Amino acid sequence: MSSGEALLREDADAPWHAGLTRRHWRILWGSYLGWIFDGYEAVALVYALRPALNTILTPEQAQAPAYYVGLAIGITLLGWGLGGLIGGIAADYIGRKRMMMLSILGYAIFTGMTAFAESFTQLAVLRFITGLAIGSEWSTGIALVAETWPNRARPKGCGFLQSGFGGGAVLAAIVWAVLAATNPLGEQSWRILFALGALPAFVCLYLRRALDESEQWLQALKAQRWSATADDSGQAPRGAQRPFTLAEIFREPESRRRVLLATAMSFATTVGWWAVSSWLPAYTEGLAKAAGEPANVWGPRMGIIYNLGAITAYVISGFVADALGRRAFLVVTYIGCIATSLACYLWSGGLVPFMGLAFLNGFFTLGFAFSWMAIYLVELFTPAVRATAASFVFNGARLIAWIFPIIAGQIVTSFGGVAAAALAMSSVYGIGLIVPWFMPETTGKPLPE
Repeated sequence: MSSGEALLREDADAPWHAGLTRRHWRILWGSYLGWIFDGYEAVALVYALRPALNTILTPEQAQAPAYYVGLAIGITLLGWGLGGLIGGIAADYIGRKRMMMLSILGYAIFTGMTAFAESFTQLAVLRFITGLAIGSEWSTGIALVAETWPNRARPKGCGFLQSGFGGGAVLAAIVWAVLAATNPLGEQSWRILFALGALPAFVCLYLRRALDESEQWLQALKAQRWSATADDSGQAPRGAQRPFTLAEIFREPESRRRVLLATAMSFATTVGWWAVSSWLPAYTEGLAKAAGEPANVWGPRMGIIYNLGAITAYVISGFVADALGRRAFLVVTYIGCIATSLACYLWSGGLVPFMGLAFLNGFFTLGFAFSWMAIYLVELFTPAVRATAASFVFNGARLIAWIFPIIAGQIVTSFGGVAAAALAMSSVYGIGLIVPWFMPETTGKPLPE
């Protein structure tokens, strides 16, 4: 009997948090600190980019601001995708804790340096390098929490961890709202938002002492269990020589099928967010302008409310996924993404009720739509390749999706406006209504070893 199977024989009437120790919560908190600043960085870019470009673009470049907004976001996403893939592979070789510390330190340094960018080229280079560092943090934190928390509590812990992204996003929205209201450096106030992004460097001092390495990963390496998926006993078979992890997740037919199907859903989530929901701040400002409201007020408000919706979904995602089952949870998620996106971009009423729609849109498009990757992916693969597989699915979609922000201006023009373009692009969520039925149901099963 595997250790995971033994854990599943615990008293079914015991609460989900029974057996959790201070060590478990310390690991969650350490990983959460890293992910909260990832959320801050991602959303800070959305809010600060246009003000930043207003101050650093040349007169010739300023003739096409939408193009440079999309290019900066696309370059960041490209770095995020490449960095995530590289970092996930590295985490399966050098360990979860070490890779997490390197990634947090890297993006803290280069986010802080973004505050000193004086040209678009400098901004783009710093965004790309920051993306490299950000991308590698998620899969290491998810793998570490999943491999250290008891099976019964694992989905909840992974959902809690994912909520760090929403917390960071709310933090960025609050900081931006304060900066927009006070304007301390005039048109250069956007630099403060990025300068504050250097604070995570201090998190590494905490992680160095507080976190332990994953025992499950160490045991898999010691036992030489290299396969990507487990056998009927819940364990990977032994092998004399370790294959390259990225090659291994595509070598086995079952692992390859899982990776490709999960990546298709990740593509729907990622493209849906960047091509639909990331337009909500600008769309909200358009509604406010039409209503005669002041500029730069309702956009930040919407951002805070949107991310509160996401945080709510993150926190309860593990409970909902266990109650519904993984497949049903995925289908409900993507139905919610489609419905709330349509409701937002077809809205023609007041701003206050629109905030309610923004909350629901954040609940599904940022909350549930990203939580499934934290909860479900770790259940599909073994410790030797878990970070590699999770990072490929989570970040591999960005290697495709990064082009969409760059062509967003052309898409908006072609469809005749932001609302029409967002409504058309929301059809990508339809992928999530089909793919789940071809994926394995893992609810209630132990983590593969």
